[in-house]
Amino acid sequence: MESMYEILMGLPLFQGVSHTKISELIEKIKFHFLKYLDNGVIINANDPCNNLKFLISGKVQIEIMNRNNRIRVLETISAPNVIGVEYLFGRNTIYPYKVTSAPDAGIMQIEKADYLKIIKSDTIFLFNMLNYLSRNSQTPMEAVLSLTSGSIAERFAFWITSLTYKDATNISICCKQKDMYTMLGVQRSSFMNTLDELKSLDILDYSTNEIQIKNRNKLLDILNTEKF
Repeated sequence: MESMYEILMGLPLFQGVSHTKISELIEKIKFHFLKYLDNGVIINANDPCNNLKFLISGKVQIEIMNRNNRIRVLETISAPNVIGVEYLFGRNTIYPYKVTSAPDAGIMQIEKADYLKIIKSDTIFLFNMLNYLSRNSQTPMEAVLSLTSGSIAERFAFWITSLTYKDATNISICCKQKDMYTMLGVQRSSFMNTLDELKSLDILDYSTNEIQIKNRNKLLDILNTEKF
């Protein structure tokens, strides 16, 4: 079984911290360990984000839906990882998605007040948090402009990569095709041609009510090329 030090050092936001500092934290901070089995609910949409949750074992599925529940996006992330850190601070501290174990998951939880103590104890923790948030929020200007002026493939790629974790797997969009091409503001024939082309590149597969992303990295590459 991994030691507490090994668990923490393998997690985002704790990397680069000395063994001595970790030992001090273990003595002063309360770390809560939770086990979720059989697709147990870890977070419900609209729950307040009052603590920092780290995925330390297993996998979780994240499910996000639009307001009328007509479009549903699913993704799976694996340990080690951190869940919803961007909702710990700021104006909106409400989780926008549901998180369940897939099928089992181990969670390490730190209360917000305790995490603030951790940040104040060493600048490495602060830099780790700032770098993590910055890396996730920085989006190429070309990608943003693709929402209105880019190809259908670019718009679709931007939408999916913005909603999902960079290391996510089992990404799927559950919706009627009409809802998707209406949201993207394009004609059905053009949308279907795009899906067929992306399918031929082994980026995705699709059926009447679902689109499965087979390679998120290839989808992201679309935003950095002029192919489409």
